[in-house]
Amino acid sequence: MAEGFLLVDKPAGITSHGVVARIRKALGVRRVGHAGTLDPMATGLLVCAVGRATRLVRYVQELEKEYLAVARFGVATDTLDADGAVVHREPMEVEPAEVEEAARRFVGRILQVPPMTSALKMEGRRLYELAREGVEVERAAREVTIRELEILEVTPSPYPEVEFRVVCGKGTYVRVLADDLARSLGGRAHLVALRRTRIGSLRVEEAVPLEPDRLKEAILTPAEALRDLPSVVAPEETVRAAAHGMRFATGPAEGLEEGRRFRLLDSDGRLVAVYRVKGRGSVPEVVLG
Repeated sequence: MAEGFLLVDKPAGITSHGVVARIRKALGVRRVGHAGTLDPMATGLLVCAVGRATRLVRYVQELEKEYLAVARFGVATDTLDADGAVVHREPMEVEPAEVEEAARRFVGRILQVPPMTSALKMEGRRLYELAREGVEVERAAREVTIRELEILEVTPSPYPEVEFRVVCGKGTYVRVLADDLARSLGGRAHLVALRRTRIGSLRVEEAVPLEPDRLKEAILTPAEALRDLPSVVAPEETVRAAAHGMRFATGPAEGLEEGRRFRLLDSDGRLVAVYRVKGRGSVPEVVLG
């Protein structure tokens, strides 16, 4: 049975769930998940897990992400992207220097209000499900981290297109960032293009198209996909103990700081488990065996 990770270059016009469905059909497996939703309009890197590797998805979800985006200033939609209905339109001529100055204020820890079209759950319901029913609920602002925000181009126009690159932490909504940036300059905005280029060290250049034949040939091992975690190659005795979920009072991760996660590999480089450093020892979080 297929098992591991797939780096897919998601095309526009399909949901992340739709990508998962195609992978299930192409590989003949039921257990498939993904590490971070991309909206139908968005393209780029979608990291999918197959088989037991779905238990490791959270370690990819926690990595920083990089996007290239284009926002239309002066126009806002109810979804904050090009798939929504226009709810605001007012000319908004801005100079590149103004946008660059405003962007600097969004780097670091900021607060974002999740959009109603997000997959966030409130009282057991997805926000996008409520939005489809015409229901809008109050959402609390959440803290997210913007590590880099670079304005690449501002097209002169009453409704300028602003191209930017953003590196951000888990839970960031790029469409909200675009609208908040425009709001800080006295207007509104929505995304007309969004492409995820990187998750941690996993890059879209390594991804394959959503084609059955390509998918079958492109599965990464769990050890390869979790390469952003430090690794410890363990002797056979330790591997056997780890495969049964043993805690280690000392070692095997000497030199790693408290709370740090690491890959425990066998001598052939296969992932046995993900451990977390605790005190002088380590405890298992996910055991593949």
